[in-house]
Amino acid sequence: MRTARTWAVALTGVEGHLVEIEADVSNQTPGFKIVGLPDKALGEAAQRVHNAVTNAELKLTRRRLTVNLSPASLPKHGSGFDLGIAISAVATGGVLDAASIARTVHIGELGLDGRVRPVPGVLPAVFAAARAGFDRVVVPHANEAEARLVPGMQVRAATTLAEVALWHGADIALTETEPVTAPIASETDQPLLDLVDVVGQEEAVDALIAAAAGGHHLLMSGPPGAGKTMLARRLPGILPSLSEEAALEVAAIRSLTGAAVHALDDTPPLEAPHHSASVAALVGGGSRAVRPGAIVRAHRGVLFLDEAAEFSRVALDALRQPLESGSIEIDRAGFHARFPAQFQLALATNPCPCGNYGVRGAECICPPIAIRRYASRLSGPLRDRIDIDIQITRVAASLATSTERSGVTTAQARARVEAARERAAARWAETPWRINADVAGSWLRQGDTRLPADVRTGLDRALERGQLTLRGYDRVLRLAWTMADLAGIDRPGRDELGRALFLKKGLNA
Repeated sequence: MRTARTWAVALTGVEGHLVEIEADVSNQTPGFKIVGLPDKALGEAAQRVHNAVTNAELKLTRRRLTVNLSPASLPKHGSGFDLGIAISAVATGGVLDAASIARTVHIGELGLDGRVRPVPGVLPAVFAAARAGFDRVVVPHANEAEARLVPGMQVRAATTLAEVALWHGADIALTETEPVTAPIASETDQPLLDLVDVVGQEEAVDALIAAAAGGHHLLMSGPPGAGKTMLARRLPGILPSLSEEAALEVAAIRSLTGAAVHALDDTPPLEAPHHSASVAALVGGGSRAVRPGAIVRAHRGVLFLDEAAEFSRVALDALRQPLESGSIEIDRAGFHARFPAQFQLALATNPCPCGNYGVRGAECICPPIAIRRYASRLSGPLRDRIDIDIQITRVAASLATSTERSGVTTAQARARVEAARERAAARWAETPWRINADVAGSWLRQGDTRLPADVRTGLDRALERGQLTLRGYDRVLRLAWTMADLAGIDRPGRDELGRALFLKKGLNA
């Protein structure tokens, strides 16, 4: 046999592309050459494969060996191609079953001793193989659990290259080898965050429940110590559990970051980057291989930006496009990557740099220009994409020292949120949307869902006076429908629309 073929997967963002690995032997100057637009790590695979094959007691040809990764125009990066390259190279000697390797996808990095090491992105890679019609995949032993999350795939977990060769018909003896395990992340038990711990912020708790029920973005402004962070960190707890499909999407993104994935987690993720985070840290980036940023890791969950005005304005404005489209596209000279980014944004900010502006009994030392500059960190277009903008004040001493609580627990709030989302999902069952925040504004302003003119009076007046943009107008309508779902009524009335307008701009209908 002069030519052998097998398959691997190249990842661009969360999208996987099947790559055919073909190895060919020719009567030229002996050597080992990899072609097909490999990156630096992949270009070094030749030496890793050579040593791994030797230590696995297999043989490589002494003639010219060329490995082509097709399609050649697709950029390939990382060490996940090692296993496929090694199997196709060994198969040129006729010792492996050509039909077996041709219908198998191989994913994994090789150590010099022949052991198969774990690689990131196994879950989206196996998904890509399944979509392409393959039903058999070989993955590293440490990545077995996440590969088995893909239904309908025959997964073989490999410890060594020799073991994989034996599966494909090689006549070799195996020795017992300790598998390479994935590093175990140190995880500390997080305390249970319950809404019942919130003291004296009934209006803010109601706004938080409304945000969760409709998937609305939330901005909380107030002095330090008012409870903004405490409220925001309890938002994921009142969100409904993720569906299996959503949990798989979240797990695929975790896999791309290199985190261990052993099972599906139905808890919505929470990402809370520090205010010193750069644009690339928020949206993702990289010169050769793109890494998902905080907004991608918050997909199907919550992105919480504490001290939002301390973030750079460029970083904050980078959120505007994914807030509208639900995805982020990253372009570099050598590749284009698209990530899902359907997150719920929660912002918390102080009224001024010292935090005391407008606080009763406190002294603000900030000059007026500093207060205006601080507020302008959150640009008008970004604020326009926020559905709920609430002011939070400090809790009075009588409430802070009282043993009484608001009485709204996380379990009770989640039950209200789930009931409201069920009503919304039933209403939008014939449309592409399931939550109110995703519904197109034209659907709410026209047709059967259009509210009567007497109900819209205050909202229309705010639009005519320039207090609202048309985008803001639509967001108030979406929020009004959420208020109706929470109230258990079929359509918003003047009260629901007035409450939505107040939460959006502090205006009365």
